[in-house]
Amino acid sequence: MGFDVVYLPPIHPIGHTFRKGKNNSISAQPDDVGSPWAIGSAEGGHSSVHPELGTPEDFRTFISTANRHGLEVAVDIAFQCTPDHPYVRQHREWFRTRPDGTIQYAENPPKLYQDIFPLDFECPEWHALWLELKGIVIFWIGQGVRIFRVDNPHTKPFLFWQWLIGGIKNEYPEVLFLAEAFTRPDVMYRLAKVGFSQSYTYFAWRNTKQELTEYFRELTHSEVREYFRPNLWPNTPDILPEFLQVGGRPAFMIRYILAATLGASCGIYGPAFELCENTAYEPGSEEYLNSEKYELKHRDLDSPWSLKDFIARINRIRKHNPALQSDRNLRFHNTDNPSLICYSKATDDLSNIILVIVNLDCFHNQAGWVDLDLHSLGLDATHAFQVHDLLGEGRYLWQGARNFVELIPESLPAHILHVRRWVRTETDFDYYL
Repeated sequence: MGFDVVYLPPIHPIGHTFRKGKNNSISAQPDDVGSPWAIGSAEGGHSSVHPELGTPEDFRTFISTANRHGLEVAVDIAFQCTPDHPYVRQHREWFRTRPDGTIQYAENPPKLYQDIFPLDFECPEWHALWLELKGIVIFWIGQGVRIFRVDNPHTKPFLFWQWLIGGIKNEYPEVLFLAEAFTRPDVMYRLAKVGFSQSYTYFAWRNTKQELTEYFRELTHSEVREYFRPNLWPNTPDILPEFLQVGGRPAFMIRYILAATLGASCGIYGPAFELCENTAYEPGSEEYLNSEKYELKHRDLDSPWSLKDFIARINRIRKHNPALQSDRNLRFHNTDNPSLICYSKATDDLSNIILVIVNLDCFHNQAGWVDLDLHSLGLDATHAFQVHDLLGEGRYLWQGARNFVELIPESLPAHILHVRRWVRTETDFDYYL
C-alpha cells in the first residue's frame, strides 16, 4: 500500500536565525526563528518539545487528533546538533574537534554549515552514542509516531542504520523509515538493503518521456524492485526544480499527477507546492528564495491560485483505486508524440485498471495517438471498452489499440482513465425484445 506525505519543514529552537552568505556560509541573525535540521537548544535536544511550541502532552493531543482524521504524523530525524545542544556540553566526546579544540562544524565544499555540529559515529564512545540515538527514536514512538523521515542518512554509517532499524523493527514492526537521500544510485540502494522502508528518488529531475520511461522501468522491472521502495517528490524544502520554476501552475499540476500515479507513495513540500511558489534563490539555483527554512512565512492558504482542491481530487482517485496503491504492474504504452506519455497500472486480477496519459509540455496543447498493449490490460481488440476520466469526468467509448487524445496544460494536462473491459448492449436491459 502506498501513502501520501505533505512535508512542512521544522523550525528548530536554537536561539538564532541563520542566513546564507558568501560561499554558502552561515551567519547568525538576531531574530529567534531557527535553523533547518540543526537540532537542539539550551532548552533541550532531540527528545524535547520547545516551550514556545507547546508541551509533550500537546504533541500527543496533536497525534491523536490527526489519527481521528485518518492521518499519521511523521517526525524528522536529523542526527546532528546545534552549537548549544545539550550534547555539546555533556558529551563532547561524541563530536570531532579541530586542532584548536573547537568542535568541527559540517562542511560539504564549497558549502559551510557553521550551525550544524555532526556527530562522530565512529568515536571511541560510539556504543553509548548509538544507544542514545536509538533511544530518541523509541521516545517518539512512545509519543505515537510510526513514520520517520531521516535526513541525509547516507552521511552516516550503513552499519549504524542496519543496527538501529533492525532493532526498532524487532520491537515495532509497523514503524516506517523514509530515507531522504539524493546521492549515487548504489548508495541509495544500499540504504534500502540495510532496512529503510522507502527512499527519495531522482524523480524531481526526470522530465522527458524518455527519462521517465527509462527510470521507472529500472525501478519497477529490474531487480531493484525487490528491495527499493520509491517515494516520489516533485519538490522538497531544498529542491525547486527548473521545470517548476519556469512552467507556472500547469507544471505543478503535471508533476503531481506523475508523482501520484507513477508511484505508490508520493510527497510534496506542502504550502509551497499548493501555492505554486516558483521563485529561485538566484539564477541557476534550485533553492527557494525567501525559504521558510530561514524565516517565518504567512501564506493565504485559501488563495484562488491554490492547488489544494486539485491535489485532494487526485488523492481521492488514489484512495479509491487499488491499482495506484502499488508499484506493481506499471506498463508504458506507445505514443506518437514525445510530449505525451502513456502508462497503465492494474491489480493482479485486472479488476481495477487505470490508464494515465500526461501532457509533459506545460506551455502548449499536445495531441496524438496512443497505441495500447490491449493484452496486458485484458482487453479484446474486437470489442469496444469504456474509459472514464476520473480527473476531467469525461466518458469515452474506445475500440482497438489506437486512440486519439488532446490535452490542454492550463485546464486538463492529463487523463486518469478508469478502464472498463466491457460495455452494455441493448440485450442487458429488461425491455429488450
